[in-house]
Amino acid sequence: MDCNCSNLQLIPPSSSNAYELLLQALSQIPIHHYAIATAFALITFLYNFLEIHFFRDLFTGFSGSPVEFTYNSSSEIYDAIVSKCRILQGRYSVTPWLCSPHLQTVFLNFFGRPPSFKYKRQLFITSDGGTIALDWLTYSDVSDSDVHVDGVTKDDESTPIVVVIPGLTSDSSSAYLKHLAYNTAKHGWKVVIGNHRGLGGVSITSDCFYNAGWTEDARTVVNYVHKENPSAPLFLIGTSIGANILIKYLGEDGEDIPVAGAVAVCSPWDLLIGDRFITRKRVQKFYDKALAIGLTGYAKLHQPHFTRLANWEGIEKSVSVRDFDNHATRIVGKYESVDTYYRRCSSSIYVPSVSIPLLCISALDDPLCTREAIPWDECRANKNVVLATIKHGGHLAFFEGITGSSLWWVRASNEFLDVLLSSKYMHVQKKISAPSKLLDSAIDQGPYVNVTEDGMVAASNNEPTTDNEEEIRVKQDKHDDGHDKVTEENKQDELVTKIESGDSACISETASPHNPVPLDVIASFKRYVGQLSRQNRWSIWLLVYIAINTSWPLVGSALHLVFGKRLKGSGGPVRR
Repeated sequence: MDCNCSNLQLIPPSSSNAYELLLQALSQIPIHHYAIATAFALITFLYNFLEIHFFRDLFTGFSGSPVEFTYNSSSEIYDAIVSKCRILQGRYSVTPWLCSPHLQTVFLNFFGRPPSFKYKRQLFITSDGGTIALDWLTYSDVSDSDVHVDGVTKDDESTPIVVVIPGLTSDSSSAYLKHLAYNTAKHGWKVVIGNHRGLGGVSITSDCFYNAGWTEDARTVVNYVHKENPSAPLFLIGTSIGANILIKYLGEDGEDIPVAGAVAVCSPWDLLIGDRFITRKRVQKFYDKALAIGLTGYAKLHQPHFTRLANWEGIEKSVSVRDFDNHATRIVGKYESVDTYYRRCSSSIYVPSVSIPLLCISALDDPLCTREAIPWDECRANKNVVLATIKHGGHLAFFEGITGSSLWWVRASNEFLDVLLSSKYMHVQKKISAPSKLLDSAIDQGPYVNVTEDGMVAASNNEPTTDNEEEIRVKQDKHDDGHDKVTEENKQDELVTKIESGDSACISETASPHNPVPLDVIASFKRYVGQLSRQNRWSIWLLVYIAINTSWPLVGSALHLVFGKRLKGSGGPVRR
């Protein structure tokens, strides 16, 4: 029997029927399969969003990553100090359950597992009336024994002292600072944390506030501690914004500094690049918001001062660090703009002027301080600087071990300072006639002129100055305690400080009858010409020669027009 199939036609289902069939098929899939798929998608998203590297570490057996060093090829600091540090020359292995820079950073701030102890507080009053809380910790505070295992006694006047500069809105109670203080004191050294003004439970008692480039408090504390303990080797450790302040301070003072060595941990280096970075990705914006909350909370603690000196309404509405800096830091510090503040307070431009042994530790996956801001070439050019970069670590975290009870950078910093202490490369303060020249970024240069009392005029830029210019500029600003500091009078928007007997006085440089600025350019130019003629008798004649040659075409044309008309007006010879 033959079947004629030519008349058979397939009738396509309607679109509604197709969706019904699809829904029926999907309904047949068990619900736990959907749960598994959703969980897998969520885990994949979080794995990439949080930059987790667990599986990569698992494939390498959690062997960790080596420390990469950037230093000058002829650096004695690396050859004699860093190369002998077992921790720095080893590998850093992240705590397995914290295999993410964000997990490490968040865990440090919310938990941190800090050791338990009590500081001994000292309130230090500056000459401008400001109050700085100095929190001390010694070996006897963390141990029942009076003598350290290495023979360092707690009351020894030669016991090394480490001065710590905290990060933004951090004080001595922060988890990472307690880790640092405890381990350093346990090692037999003395530790003093110089809390920023208004932090550590201390009220602001003057119109001076700290910021990312405020070095005067660090300088004051260092000079005070050195004066009270002249026989003790003095070291510095700066963290985050504190590291930026530390490097800037070292660059400003050069060799005239009573510090034997220093460590900068997780420095932001370039604040302008950091400002762009922290708003680039969604995850970074969380940190930006968190920091803004901390800053506004700090301002609310001292509302009377901020209400009087800054834009309080703007501070309350700040949702980012830049907003706070625009409404508070910029105004209090008298900066023209937020970018001006960021440029002038960035530590990267001060790296070439660092004259003491300095170890800089940074994590390449730091979620707050980007690797893009690291001044690789500047660190490589300075023989005193060694830059240690680690692949992972987060911001000030570097948790290690299965339990995550210790911070790698704390042990590395203490080991570096310990090896430096036993070497001949500790810095010894040198009184110099002129300190290292302060640096500015190229974008911040301008046709500024410095006019000194004896009439000398010098352009204020980044060009090298002569010995005579250095001596003249130093005379403009002498500290009472013997420390010299070059100030840039032309930058009237920057908060300038003066040290008096180890204390800091906050003054604002403005043009007024009580604070004259050299505006009499004509008188100053006359003095300059006289000084120039005395120094080089040919210089004045050279100036006259140049003036005649450059102005003669214009003068000649004018004379021709004037006298030519007069000759024509006289009529000349009369013809009869």
